[in-house]
Amino acid sequence: MTVSETPNLGVYLAHERMRDSQIEMIVDGIDSLSSRGFLLAAAPTGIGKTAAALASALHVANSREENGLKPKIVFMTGRQSQHRIVVDTVRMINSRLPSGVPRVKLVDIIGREGMCEVIDKSTGKCNCEQGTTEEGGQRKRSIMRDIILSEPRHVEWGIKYGKQEKVCSWATARSAARDSDVLVCDYNHVFIEGVRESSLPAMGIDLGESILIVDEAHNLPDRIRNGLERRITDQVFRRALTDVQEYKDKLEKVALQLDTGETYGFREAVILEKQIKALKDDIGLRKWFDTKTQENNDSDWDDLRIDTNEFIDTIGRAIEGIDGNAENDDISAIREMISGLMRVKIDEDESLDDDEQNDCIRLAEMLDVCVQYRNNEALAVVFDNILEEPRITSHLLDPGVVGAPIFEECAGSILMSGTLFPPIMYGEILGIPEDRYKGKEYNSGFPPENRHVLIASDVTSKYSERESSYTAISEHIASVLEKTPGNVAIFSPSYSMMERVVADTGYVFGRHLLREERGMSKRSVDGMINRLHELKSMGKSSVIFGVLSGKLSEGIDYSDNILDAVVCIGLPLPPPSAKQSALFSYYTSRFGRSSAWKYASLQPAVNSILQALGRPIRKEEDRAIVVLLEKRLLESRSKDCMPGSMDSLRTSSPARTSKHVERFFRIPKSMGSS
Repeated sequence: MTVSETPNLGVYLAHERMRDSQIEMIVDGIDSLSSRGFLLAAAPTGIGKTAAALASALHVANSREENGLKPKIVFMTGRQSQHRIVVDTVRMINSRLPSGVPRVKLVDIIGREGMCEVIDKSTGKCNCEQGTTEEGGQRKRSIMRDIILSEPRHVEWGIKYGKQEKVCSWATARSAARDSDVLVCDYNHVFIEGVRESSLPAMGIDLGESILIVDEAHNLPDRIRNGLERRITDQVFRRALTDVQEYKDKLEKVALQLDTGETYGFREAVILEKQIKALKDDIGLRKWFDTKTQENNDSDWDDLRIDTNEFIDTIGRAIEGIDGNAENDDISAIREMISGLMRVKIDEDESLDDDEQNDCIRLAEMLDVCVQYRNNEALAVVFDNILEEPRITSHLLDPGVVGAPIFEECAGSILMSGTLFPPIMYGEILGIPEDRYKGKEYNSGFPPENRHVLIASDVTSKYSERESSYTAISEHIASVLEKTPGNVAIFSPSYSMMERVVADTGYVFGRHLLREERGMSKRSVDGMINRLHELKSMGKSSVIFGVLSGKLSEGIDYSDNILDAVVCIGLPLPPPSAKQSALFSYYTSRFGRSSAWKYASLQPAVNSILQALGRPIRKEEDRAIVVLLEKRLLESRSKDCMPGSMDSLRTSSPARTSKHVERFFRIPKSMGSS
């Protein structure tokens, strides 16, 4: 459908011709945002959801302009590749705007660590403008700011320009954001309290006058949860004491150099040293760790939920009276100790991993989360001794605790993802005001015959039946590998099962084997995808082995129809644990038992499969077959977790799978499949 045939969509359109689903999403977005509402869009790849969301948000923002002020659009995404898509889309919008309509100004920003080459953690300053006077730095930032606002540019341009001109690209981008229409950034800028409070005001952004666009919104609940996940071991007190002593000694040396007698903060550092030493040596705290270790060893799981107040009380008793303030109760004393720990600055060894750096900050953040949520069932504190040292981890069970106030305050939002399914679930767990949101599933418009989905009825990853299914699983995989002419991706529920599948598969029909590794870096992932394309250009086929919800099954754009087949093994339900039990109990109290099972276990597992099966089909002309090796997906409760638009066929044996795959690839791409 052309723009001329759709007159009520505004002028901020990136394309002359649009799919019906894209038009539908623009209309829904305008309708929702006009009343400061929320659109939760289950929008598959290919409908142009980025362009649709921007068209809606820009139309509403500009219609609300008063006295030269209008809502800011904050477009959040966790991937730099998506940053680039947003930038390119705004460029297309600008190229099509009628004469007299101001061009859209965009600023693209990532975290400071990614934009500044070196940051001195003790002072918080970077070296981007080293050797430049303050006046010269201001002049350079002003020039760069004007360039950024003159035309939408990807953050990589800013980083490169900053290095070349010796100007801080991060500080300049934050300054330019004040006069932009669209800010492209990570979720953290809005949904992590500390980042939000330091970044949004500095960029002149008022959350109450901001329209939020959340891309890949199915990831948002976990991103919010991760923002409050903290972990310490029982050795954190020993290491924190070393850091405090180093900090105190540094203050003492400064005092001697300046001949001032005592520097600011030294007295507090002395008290802090006594408190942390008391924690390290406290018999009660040591006994508490030993007791929890024994309870954990006696339990059926690898971890153990602990009472947050019990942990806080143990800390409070250990430092009681040390600060010399008789009026302080335990909580007040702990809060003051947290403030002291947060002020500790040490010379960190850059060769160390993040987990080995500044234990004062680590301890402070854990205690702060525990104190803040000590009477809130939305936080679960879990103990385990899986590794060499006993560990305590905080888990936020309810992302709505963080999300609800933000969504209540903002000027409306569009949350979108190909697997934001069902939208109502995400609305509930994110705390979006139910009287102001609309959830909708959009059709991709892609020819359904270009993607066949087979579900096997004879195999499962269910623990009690898994061993007896391995032989048939291997035979199904062999059928796909034998009958598929090109590249195949095979995703398992876990790394251990992936290794078993690789071993059982054996012969891969002459394909080059690529395998996902635990903790793969983005560079390694990109290198593997590039290798896939390189091998194809040489006429060689490959097979990728990865895990569901892993680096290769989510968030990767397998462009140019590089995958001909995808196999997903099993249903990756979370294993039993104290954390999972706490989540189920919490959701039961909020949503009821039936929804709790779906929200805590089944739907996330199904959505990880939906993410994987969406990898091969990125454009209308792409064509691939998907084989789901899990009979539980044929059950009604699993079907209810899948999009209504997804058609599937049943395969009852490896032989049937072989025939389905052979038939699919026998028909030329230009003809489709029947």
